Amino acid sequence: MKTVEHVHVLDREGRLLAHAAQEAGTGAAVSACPGWQVRDLLRHTGMVHRWATAHVVEGHTAPHPDGGLPDLDGTALLDWFRTGHAALVDALASAPADLECWTFLPAPSPLAFWARRQAHETTVHRVDAESARLSTGHVAISPGFAVDGIDELLRGFHARRRSRVRTEKPAVLRVRATDTGDAWTMRLSPDAPVTTRGEEGEADCELSGPAARVYLSLWNRLPAPRLTGDPGLARLWRETSAVTWR
Repeated sequence: MKTVEHVHVLDREGRLLAHAAQEAGTGAAVSACPGWQVRDLLRHTGMVHRWATAHVVEGHTAPHPDGGLPDLDGTALLDWFRTGHAALVDALASAPADLECWTFLPAPSPLAFWARRQAHETTVHRVDAESARLSTGHVAISPGFAVDGIDELLRGFHARRRSRVRTEKPAVLRVRATDTGDAWTMRLSPDAPVTTRGEEGEADCELSGPAARVYLSLWNRLPAPRLTGDPGLARLWRETSAVTWR
């Protein structure tokens, strides 16, 4: 996906998140994030938006501290979130293509990294906000964007040494998006996972389904659409794959 597309998704998803949060109320429980209420979701995501904006606008070439969580609630918190989200969208939309600043995952450029990362950060948390509403409806995630997010998660986050998705004996987990034809082969061992695009060799476990469902399943927001093979690898993913702040 192009950077401009990621910025467009970020803009839309942030607006949808705020709308769902307003409908649910800041005291509503976020079922996808046990222990969190909507106010926690808004504070966290709004803080991350401002943290990302600081890197883009101020050009920090090393990790810059976040600004902490605000002591706000209700309408004031929603206004704070919307202001920070709009500032991030504007910062990315107006940033030069040759922007130089710190990043933490491989990307074609720092601008491409921040646009992509914040588009997915906001989309997953938009789904969280929708889970807090009484209504069960949610806005669909496009297959192409979901594939992009699966790739970021498997070949970005879980290629890092800090990934805890590890096995004592070598094993292979396959991930397949049935509606797009995309697949990933994740080789597990006592070291960090090594993931390649495509279907390579036999898999011990395969997680498959429509790209959007697989995307949310890998982020532990939905059950796996379909599993074949060793269920222990799917359980390992659920128990160890969480991406935490810091």
